[in-house]
Amino acid sequence: MRWIHKRIVLAVSAAVAVAAVAVSAGLVVRSSPRHKPAPAVTPSRHVLLSPFTGEPVTSLGPVLAVKIDNIVLARPQTGLTSADIVYVLPVEGGLSRFLAIFSSHFPPVVGPVRSARQDDLELLRQFGRPAFAYSGAQPQLLPVVERARIVDLYSGLVGGYFRNSQRIAPYNLYGRTPTLLAEAKGASTAHSIGFRFGPAPAGGRATASASVSYPAARFTFVWSPAAQRWLVWMDGARAGSTEGSQLSAATVVIQHTVVRTSSFLEYGRRPPYAETTGSGSAVVLRNGKAYQAHWSRPDADGGTTFTTSTGQPMTFAPGPVWVVLVGNPAAESG
Repeated sequence: MRWIHKRIVLAVSAAVAVAAVAVSAGLVVRSSPRHKPAPAVTPSRHVLLSPFTGEPVTSLGPVLAVKIDNIVLARPQTGLTSADIVYVLPVEGGLSRFLAIFSSHFPPVVGPVRSARQDDLELLRQFGRPAFAYSGAQPQLLPVVERARIVDLYSGLVGGYFRNSQRIAPYNLYGRTPTLLAEAKGASTAHSIGFRFGPAPAGGRATASASVSYPAARFTFVWSPAAQRWLVWMDGARAGSTEGSQLSAATVVIQHTVVRTSSFLEYGRRPPYAETTGSGSAVVLRNGKAYQAHWSRPDADGGTTFTTSTGQPMTFAPGPVWVVLVGNPAAESG
């Protein structure tokens, strides 16, 4: 059954409401240089590119997935500016959480780290055996997570976690990535999960901003020609980071899927479960344009392919990718 109804609005806009997001003084770290516009790279046998971002890397690193909170009290987050991929998933109460994937760059600290949900496991299978950092899970779900094909970095089992006294619990648990990586022996290295990078395909519609609504959360992605990035706004406010920069992406995928309910209760109710296998429609934002696309992932152990409305590969712009999982829309407008 569908737990929630969502709508997506693609619209050219001249202005976006501005609201400041406070930065936690105890977690300020240097902003990563990777979020400056990346120079164009012509692939060759001498250049190794990340399969997650299409950017040059010196080697293919281990995959570290971290479940990160996104309630207002958890903002601004730490470490998301270094993520290769940020998945946005619906959770109970009409809210959202992030599943951040790191491999090319690892921030010194990441968080706030929160608990796993059932749909995380299906999403993670495409990465092989990734390391998964999370703060726990519902009592019946926790053994399922621990038996999953992951390197288990549950905060109750391994080191590397600490509480920030400047935040209130439970929104104050953070992980030190050097320690987490040291605990992640045997984690898979980055490999293709279906993303294709390269010049923009033909077509697309010039788009200044795109918005996605959950019942109690709203995301807006605003194109910045100067930064060559989609700047992230959440609930009408600039999505900041403790690194000081606004969250952004080179490519945003708004992926429509079936959102059913989980088998495991959370706070007495069954939370949403966003399917990531199967197929459906998507909107891909890159280089100031919106493209109607189709996604397909027939097998949970495989990646997701994206094609344009004409059946050609839907290429992404090199750089960080955000994937927003939303229920199949009743209608779209733009």
